[in-house]
Amino acid sequence: MSEDFQEAWEDLMGIPADPPAMRELCENCRRPKPVCWCAYLPASPLITKCRLVILQHPAEEKRCLRTVPMLSLGLAPGFCLIFKGKKFPHNRHSGLEEIMTAPNSVLLYPSPQSVNLAELPKLPSGGFDSYNLFLLDGTWPQAKAIYHSSPLLHSMRQVKLLSTGTSEYVIRTQPTEGCLSTLETAALALTILEDREDIREILLKPLKALCDFQLDHGAVTHQSKEFLIKTKTYPKLIGKRLNRLLNGVSPNLEELDTDDPAQDQSNF
Repeated sequence: MSEDFQEAWEDLMGIPADPPAMRELCENCRRPKPVCWCAYLPASPLITKCRLVILQHPAEEKRCLRTVPMLSLGLAPGFCLIFKGKKFPHNRHSGLEEIMTAPNSVLLYPSPQSVNLAELPKLPSGGFDSYNLFLLDGTWPQAKAIYHSSPLLHSMRQVKLLSTGTSEYVIRTQPTEGCLSTLETAALALTILEDREDIREILLKPLKALCDFQLDHGAVTHQSKEFLIKTKTYPKLIGKRLNRLLNGVSPNLEELDTDDPAQDQSNF
């Protein structure tokens, strides 16, 4: 046995068998306790007229900085339903098809037939006093894949947000300046449908805390992909479609979402 091999073997034998101690997690949000955002949740979960129905891509559950848990914990039980999958409805999605086909269900998705969400009646007709508001949770490619593989979604009434402002999720790269995280989209939509400005403010408190925690621990503020392309600071090679931006052609979401798997879905 050579001297180098013997030294390497001894080094290996000195490695402890037990795995390193993991940081203690919050039992509520499952975040490490030093960066837990639960203190910023509403003291009493919000009771809203509308019910959120989140169709979540399986890969989204693995993200450590996802925003849907803030919705599920910020809203009262039963007001935020989450179904996971790549195609909806599935046999395992008990009760989902019934909700999807209900006359008071609407899908927030920017299809050609989508109408301005602000134009919906504040209270649906037909004896209902609320909406089931569906959102797709994932990156843009994942959201589009869910939509195209789920024919029942196409038959739903579809709406979109025409005015969104700037995302406060500053630690994630968004496709364009007007794109929002799932949490921000849901909060804005509920604010509009229920004519309650306090909903958005209350639901976004955990997100602001999360961003502050991350920035304090070394994260940096992210500009949108659209901004980086226009300022010629985007770190990746630019394809033909994205190159149109540099020639003055207005961007669209189809062109901005294809090569960045880490971005959050922009939610219309």
